[in-house]
Amino acid sequence: MIPTSEAIHSKLKEFFGYDAFKGDQERVISHLVGGGDAFVLMPTGGGKSLCYQLPALLMEGTAIVISPLIALMKNQVDAIRGFVSGNECIAHFLNSSLNKIQIAEVREDLLSGRTKILYVAPESLTKDDNIALLKEIKISFYAIDEAHCISEWGHDFRPEYRRIRSLVDEIGRAPVIALTATATPKVQSDILKNLGIQGAMVFKSSFNRPNLYYEVRDKVDPEKDIIKYIRQNPGKSGIIYCLSRKKVEEMAQLLNINGIKAVPYHAGLDAKTRAENQDRFLMEEVDVVVATIAFGMGIDKPDVRFVIHYDIPKSIESYYQETGRAGRDGQEGNCITYYSYKDIQKLEKFMQGKPVSEQEIGKQLLAEVVAYAESSQCRRKLLLSYFGESYPVDNCCCCDNCIHPKPKFDGRKEMSMVIELIKSLPERFKIEHLANILSGESNSIIKSYHHDSLPLFGAGKQHSYKFWCTVLHQGLTLNLLHKDIESYGLISVTPQGEEFYASPYALMLVEDRTFSTGIADDEDDEEAAAAAAAVKGGSGGGDATLLSMLKDLRKDISRKLKLQPWIIFGDPALEDMSIIYPITFEELKNCQGVGDGKARKFGREFIDLIRKYVEENEITRPDDFVVKSAPSKSANKVFIIQSIDRRLSLEDIAMARGLDMDELMCEIEGIVATGTKLNLDYYIDQELDEDVIEEIYGYFKEEAESDSVADAIRDLGSDYEEMEIRLVRIKFLCEIAS
Repeated sequence: MIPTSEAIHSKLKEFFGYDAFKGDQERVISHLVGGGDAFVLMPTGGGKSLCYQLPALLMEGTAIVISPLIALMKNQVDAIRGFVSGNECIAHFLNSSLNKIQIAEVREDLLSGRTKILYVAPESLTKDDNIALLKEIKISFYAIDEAHCISEWGHDFRPEYRRIRSLVDEIGRAPVIALTATATPKVQSDILKNLGIQGAMVFKSSFNRPNLYYEVRDKVDPEKDIIKYIRQNPGKSGIIYCLSRKKVEEMAQLLNINGIKAVPYHAGLDAKTRAENQDRFLMEEVDVVVATIAFGMGIDKPDVRFVIHYDIPKSIESYYQETGRAGRDGQEGNCITYYSYKDIQKLEKFMQGKPVSEQEIGKQLLAEVVAYAESSQCRRKLLLSYFGESYPVDNCCCCDNCIHPKPKFDGRKEMSMVIELIKSLPERFKIEHLANILSGESNSIIKSYHHDSLPLFGAGKQHSYKFWCTVLHQGLTLNLLHKDIESYGLISVTPQGEEFYASPYALMLVEDRTFSTGIADDEDDEEAAAAAAAVKGGSGGGDATLLSMLKDLRKDISRKLKLQPWIIFGDPALEDMSIIYPITFEELKNCQGVGDGKARKFGREFIDLIRKYVEENEITRPDDFVVKSAPSKSANKVFIIQSIDRRLSLEDIAMARGLDMDELMCEIEGIVATGTKLNLDYYIDQELDEDVIEEIYGYFKEEAESDSVADAIRDLGSDYEEMEIRLVRIKFLCEIAS
């Protein structure tokens, strides 16, 4: 007997305490209890779970809910048991986290008919024992949650999901309802076809979440920025997503050190720890969960006030779903994403060696992420457009691009110049190389190809290297240029680009993107750190008067010691001092580029000046901006330091940690940047000629205006290799500048 509308409303009130349904919920439920297949596309927070939970309680038999989120299963089972008093066996889950005794209990309750809803992981559904068990019970319907996992074009593709239709046929046919919060038209079609429910009733809700604020920030000193943001929002719940398990652990530790209650959450933790961390977040014993993007957290918490992406996601679908966990109660929800093109390059690197079809899909999804991050358009309009929905309003007033619009210019001339350069070269090159040619910045690679004699070398020197990187990135976004991932990011012109070049048209480009390109790390660090100071200081920046005094003091000390000013303290360090007013050595070490050695060596006069300035001007110091660092170094760093102390060759150290030489050098440079001194003389003296060492060392001591490797390569010319410069730079920093 099909429940009436009155019965459905009665059970809604009895079980869930609601007086009315939201959106399409009632239509979906009525269709399902009537025996029809359904496809539900409803944004996070729209109430998808009610669309199968209520029918499960109304209909005869057991509803099978297939979900990839083991974490969410326990959460939802507990919630349903809370709704329905007097019958604790109303809901169960069946997945790899259960032991034999628990599985036996689930089996008994299923066979007795007491279980109304069973959550099953797709991997568990494929097991012969479970298939045999489900054949013995009456199934009311199948619900496929997170249905986008079926499609290779959807984020978090799960091959097991492709088998669901055949398993349903084997166990016994019943109505099917597929649900997802994120699916493009292509993914929707793939889901319906694979599940064999092309005739299903489709219920699509708007993707617009009007209460969510979207912002993309330059990824410069994100840890300090995140800590500052959370401290400015005390007591609010939030989720931080990171790309790797290692970063999740590091971030959670850093937050706790700085007085923010946080727990890690990723697939590498044992099931007990994951469950405990989830419960602590739900019970508000901690404010923040730090989780991996890849694992996909399924925490159903309505009052998450912020979702921060430390790393950019691999697709717009992932981004939309993860940001959708903010403000599910319709209240405040801030979605902040840190973006650097370097992160995109890392994700591209992971694709190398994968099947071509998988690469093509991944490349397209990443290109859409870059387009979103680098766009100056309304972010809400971009997101809704991606999912096939129009947003007629020009300004949403709730994203960074609408609140702070970025200046644009007609870039047809600049894009034509880029395309002309690419077409004129017999070989293909990366973005960095092309940008250097146009801006007229020579280096050893430019010289080796004789590209400094090209007609277009320096043709755009009125603009910076970063400007040309920005133009090239936007060329990729507009599909005028193509980047070949398998060929290490070499750039070519697309047919669309050829058409544009033949007949240029108005091309509105963003004039000033501050986003880090992830190119030439050392060169970026200086500009990035300066930008970080502006971020940390808010709209007003640091104390301009104090900053001027600090620069004067640095100039006096540099003259007295006959050292370049940057060797004493770089501009980013002084910017930080003008913001956090350090008056102890410990506080001074929290400034960028200031380790213990540098603080002790040069810091006394700066501390004395700041203390006097604070007292005379009766300044209340913003202690909450001082970020404490984790006292312990990572296992990699400890191993590297110990190995160098034992005078092992760098090649052997790299091999032992599974690193290439560039990755090892980055680790070593990071160690030195924190103020730790390393003695590489044993290796440098063996590998480099004495006159090479003297020349490069002299350059950094007498001529260099910063410790930038990119500047050194440009200034020293092609006579010296990059590795030689980096090694001698480390020697110089350890002996003189730390």
